[in-house]
Amino acid sequence: MKKLIASILALMLCLSCCAAFAEDIPYIGIIQQMEHVALDQAREGFIQALKDNGYEDGVNIKINYQNGQGDAANLATIADQFVGDQADLVLAIATNAATTMASKTETIPILGTAITDYGTAALVESNEKPGYNISGTSDMNPVEGQINLINELFPEAKTIGVLYTSSEPNSVLQAKMAKAAIEKLGLTYTEVTVTNTNDVQQATQQIVGQCDAIYIPTDNVFASSMPIVYGVVAESKTPVIPGESGMVMAGGLCTLGLQYYDLGYQTGLMAIEILNGADVSTMPIQFANDGYSYTFNKTMADEIGFEIPEKYMEYAQEMAAE
Repeated sequence: MKKLIASILALMLCLSCCAAFAEDIPYIGIIQQMEHVALDQAREGFIQALKDNGYEDGVNIKINYQNGQGDAANLATIADQFVGDQADLVLAIATNAATTMASKTETIPILGTAITDYGTAALVESNEKPGYNISGTSDMNPVEGQINLINELFPEAKTIGVLYTSSEPNSVLQAKMAKAAIEKLGLTYTEVTVTNTNDVQQATQQIVGQCDAIYIPTDNVFASSMPIVYGVVAESKTPVIPGESGMVMAGGLCTLGLQYYDLGYQTGLMAIEILNGADVSTMPIQFANDGYSYTFNKTMADEIGFEIPEKYMEYAQEMAAE
């Protein structure tokens, strides 16, 4: 009997120690605005950076990934959960996820990624000195370079259509930059905005009759709706130049942009600094380390009858079959 009691006590002590260990390991919450390729890649890169540097989920850190599915109420609930759990660090993927999380806590360190301009979103005092409990990486794209690419590939195009979501501050900013770049080339633009995914098909159908080519910035609503855009422009034979490669391979033609996996990885390295004691409020906003690269969708090029110039063929990929 004494041996049995001793064994039970030893087991209870072991379980207690395991529980204490589980409570002591860093807790990282991930709040993602919605599901689409770019945001998923950013999350995967973040987790891989942690793993490559000795932080593995379920071993010496706990990662709780939650997706808001594009719903503000869901994001608020997730943010409340992370605050209640007293997370040690939160990764916020995309602007609305970050602003929601920042509205819930002034103490938990927050790292953002897939956010174009932290100042526009009122998340920081400045890129150099954030000042609050948030920093991260920016997905600012070479908007003028993307517009110049349209002009290079389609010199006969006189009117460029700009499609974006009016409620996404970063999309509004990029659209403004795109329109300035279009006018700088002596071209004209026309724009159509949406408020959610339900508007995408009608907006795309509307704009193809008004322009020679379409530009779409790194916009979460459109990124999650590119198959809808593809269905319209494949029929109208209108070239679409989106803000990032995932959107290209989901139905666009080409782009010059960053890789979201790499951006997420870069954010993961920032997370390691915070886990090691760095003050997030003093960490400058970082921009893509590896620069920008081209992506061409050969399937889409064939669909609309566009011949990819030889110098860009090394960047051409076939669109994945559904």
